[in-house]
Amino acid sequence: MIMGTGHCFWAIFYFACLCSASLANNANINFREREKKVLDQILGIGKYDARIRPSGINGTDGPAVVRINLFVRSIATISDIKMEYSVQLTFREQWLDERLKFNDVGGRLKYLTLTEANRVWMPDLFFSNEKEGHFHNIIMPNVYIRIFPFGSVLYSIRISLTLACPMNLKLYPLDRQVCSLRMASYGWTTDDLVFLWKEGDPVQVVKNLHLPRFTLEKFLTDYCNSKTNTGEYSCLKVDLLFKREFSYYLIQIYIPCCMLVIVSWVSFWLDQGAVPARVSLGVTTLLTMATQTSGINASLPPVSYTKAIDVWTGVCLTFVFGALLEFALVNYASRSDLHRENMKKKRRELEQASLDAASDLLDTDSNATFAMKPLVRHPGDPLALEKLRQCEVHMQPPKRPNCCRSWLSKFPTRNCSRSKRIDVISRITFPLVFALFNLVYWSTYLFREEEET
Repeated sequence: MIMGTGHCFWAIFYFACLCSASLANNANINFREREKKVLDQILGIGKYDARIRPSGINGTDGPAVVRINLFVRSIATISDIKMEYSVQLTFREQWLDERLKFNDVGGRLKYLTLTEANRVWMPDLFFSNEKEGHFHNIIMPNVYIRIFPFGSVLYSIRISLTLACPMNLKLYPLDRQVCSLRMASYGWTTDDLVFLWKEGDPVQVVKNLHLPRFTLEKFLTDYCNSKTNTGEYSCLKVDLLFKREFSYYLIQIYIPCCMLVIVSWVSFWLDQGAVPARVSLGVTTLLTMATQTSGINASLPPVSYTKAIDVWTGVCLTFVFGALLEFALVNYASRSDLHRENMKKKRRELEQASLDAASDLLDTDSNATFAMKPLVRHPGDPLALEKLRQCEVHMQPPKRPNCCRSWLSKFPTRNCSRSKRIDVISRITFPLVFALFNLVYWSTYLFREEEET
């Protein structure tokens, strides 16, 4: 008896579950049928015309208000040559169309979803600084339209855009660039359509956004209404502030240029007679620096103004070229020194010959019987020449102290030629001038960057 009662209980329970499941399925089917009926009711033929714009706030004849918000998914590239950038974003529009109101069935029907944008009225928004753009259709078109019970319409789509970004490269590569995203109405004037930013957080950016050569510092939203001959059109814009990453340019441009300039100074320490070594070193560093400069300019657009990188490469190229010209001056000075040495040698030979002739004459006079020593010595007499030199030294006016000469006297160039002296001066002058240039360059452009930001 007890066993029979248990079997009966489980049979009744199983039958109740089947009945409840069947009722739930029927209710779900009935609910989806209700959703279909609502769509047919509000979007049926002769009931809704997508060509007519919605009314204004509170059903007035004022302009329709469309609120915009964006979600920046990624920023692919920022091109300096083409002055453009590529961005992928989720674009959303929301407006109120009272013709689309429906019964929410006690809160069960939260919203209706559409995938065909031509079924309802859509704002004629376009991106005014767009160069290229496309929708995403994998696996299905990434677009949806939601209609809420009170007639609010939400339109969302994922798009990729290539947008123009005019750049000012005067401080390149220590610059910051502002790239804008502009959205405006194409045909509806502000009397019929107004775009507004959504309250709260109108623009969102993905957290792990990574750019190879830039950093997104901040973004600002603003309005940019434009007036033309056909009327005033509503416009929104987003300004994206990008800061260029300097570490890449420090490693790839600035440090190699400094190394080339320093290598060109090695010729100052080579022997003056090592002509092939000094010439090959100067020409090699000059050609390498010229190649480096042309490679930098190839990655930039041809602009009419001078960039910060142009000043750097130009001065470095000037230092390398100056080191090559320094060797030309040293070579010329060495040949001049050699000519002077030859002239001095010939003069000493003539003086020696005159001294020899005078000594022979004195020997002849000493053999005479009544020879007497002359009261006035012969011009070729060594004692007379020595006294004449001493008199000239004492008669010369005292020289005034010279800072340059006192500085040069500290170096071991007293017995060196002029060519050697030029090398010694260049060893000190070139590094000091280059260090002074670095001080002026970095202080100038870094302070200008802070002022412009």
